Amino acid sequence: MAYLLGIDVGSTNLKAILFDDHGRVVARGDTPTRLSHPDAEHPDWAVWEPDQIWNGVAQSVKQVATRVDAGRIKGVAATGLGMDGVPLDQDGNWLYPFICWHCPRTIPQQEWWIEHIGAEKQFKVGGDQIWTFNTALRLLWMQANEPAILERTHKWVLIEDFVNYQLCGEFATDYSMASTTLLFDVKNRSWSGEMIERSGIDARLLCQPHPAGTVLGTVHETAAEATGLAAGTPVVLGGHDYCCGCLPTGAYEPGVVLDVLGTWEMVVAALDAPVLTPQGREMGALVDCHVARDKFTVMGATVSADMLEWFKREFGEKETELAESGDRTDWELLIDLARQSAIGSNGVFFLPHMSGSHCPVLDPKSAGTFAGLRNTHTRGDLLRAIVEGMGYQSFQIVKAFERNMSVESERIIAIGGPTNNDLLMQTKADILGKAIQVPEVEEAVPLGAAILAGIGTGVYQSEEDAFRQVSREGTSFEPDAGSHERYTELYRKYEELYPSMKEFYGG
Repeated sequence: MAYLLGIDVGSTNLKAILFDDHGRVVARGDTPTRLSHPDAEHPDWAVWEPDQIWNGVAQSVKQVATRVDAGRIKGVAATGLGMDGVPLDQDGNWLYPFICWHCPRTIPQQEWWIEHIGAEKQFKVGGDQIWTFNTALRLLWMQANEPAILERTHKWVLIEDFVNYQLCGEFATDYSMASTTLLFDVKNRSWSGEMIERSGIDARLLCQPHPAGTVLGTVHETAAEATGLAAGTPVVLGGHDYCCGCLPTGAYEPGVVLDVLGTWEMVVAALDAPVLTPQGREMGALVDCHVARDKFTVMGATVSADMLEWFKREFGEKETELAESGDRTDWELLIDLARQSAIGSNGVFFLPHMSGSHCPVLDPKSAGTFAGLRNTHTRGDLLRAIVEGMGYQSFQIVKAFERNMSVESERIIAIGGPTNNDLLMQTKADILGKAIQVPEVEEAVPLGAAILAGIGTGVYQSEEDAFRQVSREGTSFEPDAGSHERYTELYRKYEELYPSMKEFYGG
């Protein structure tokens, strides 16, 4: 039986998960990711220290590799967050920390990019939204503030590609990671000469892009000593985290929509060709190259479960105390509270824009709103209204994908911690009017990276072959016809909330 290793470079943890060739977890290791604020003059500036990233990854891998015969690990691939990069010199020494996606320092560069290149042109070429943390804006900041460092830089390396370099000494990136930079031509799967010329960024700093699943090299002796991996283990290009999560769930094929649930919700669908329309840009969609060969993705992201955590923190003290002394969790008690409220939350509606709105309404000034409150309403009504508001928002994204991005939602697949919340999942299914399948899959994102390692090394012949071997059916939430009819009526009222509040919040 073959073993495959997926490394997940995340904002919270640096994970190493070892899988067998049927997608079952064999061993796991993790180390916290530490955010640093090293500049006393700019306490809001945030960075990842490269040594902490690599040492944390190496420590996590070692926790795994020492528990098995490392020689049975057929390949390793990395996935994780996009956009954050580090300048390396000719010898691979880092010259400046990763500017983290939390860091606000690139706001002036974002404003320059919007003024001189523009959101419409950017989306037409790269499928990008222009966010403060896009890779190109960090490079512009370095040009303006640390030009001597940039002159010494051989390559600007994205964070997963940094891990690959540490493992095998090769400079490279994959198409999905390159798609996050503002500098990639998504249609042609190559660096955009136009964007490079207009921005003044030096093209020599960019790593050569390749398809995910490409074998880069093998683990060298120094990396083997640090990680416990066998020297000579193949290192394979992984890709962006949510793209990797599509592989073990079947969402690499058009017609399947993947709903990734967590603090943020990411709705992802595969495309046969990139759809780079003004409507897609206006709804806040991202169009990237997929880690699946010859495919593209459209993704809409919005803050999601963070609002449930807010409710628990501010209004769930009673349930938290009961959970400490009983045999039920605080969330089990809170969901029971929400179940006491009827469909429609007894007239309460919730606009889930507590962190602004990102998709399909693109308005950072918007804010969360409870509407229809009376002095007879309960905490259960408010919590159910949040659950329903999150469901309406998911429905909005899926409908916008269908209307504007040529997406067919024949199947809905959901992964992530909130899938354990039966009320949330059933409400989503009832609002959508479609079954939502929650597959029995552990650690979908690092498993996707491991699948790419398997494709690159011949353990799997294709994405389809890998999916056949690792997929396992789980739970299906079937919509109730009566509930769907009721939610269809309520959704019409929900759609009036944002237009009614837009001027109030200054949007």
